[in-house]
Amino acid sequence: MSSITRRRALGVAAGAAGAAAGLALAGPAAAAPRAAAPTATAPEPFDEVYQGRRIQGGPSHGSGHHGGHHGGGYSVTIDGEELHVMRNADGTWISVINHYEPVATPRAVARAAVRELQGAPLVPLTLS
Repeated sequence: MSSITRRRALGVAAGAAGAAAGLALAGPAAAAPRAAAPTATAPEPFDEVYQGRRIQGGPSHGSGHHGGHHGGGYSVTIDGEELHVMRNADGTWISVINHYEPVATPRAVARAAVRELQGAPLVPLTLS
């Protein structure tokens, strides 16, 4: 025999009230136009030796793999080989080496790639 308990009835009522309040609050916000996202500042160029590897980063000039498209006009190299980087919508950076570990700057993404490579050469990314 199944009967509703007072606790379950109160839980359902509280959930419905919360959902109704959420919809009421979201209604005007959903109809209002969204403000444009703030413009991200360009990262500083860098050129350093990190763990014995030369890492460099700076504005790309369209000569890289995607012409700087995914990197937001910024390119990164390790020992002269291009590291494919991409800037996420939240401003973090990832590379083809550490795709699931976003970091704050292109310098940090280059350093993370060097650590992950563990001395192995960076092989250029080619598409067939």
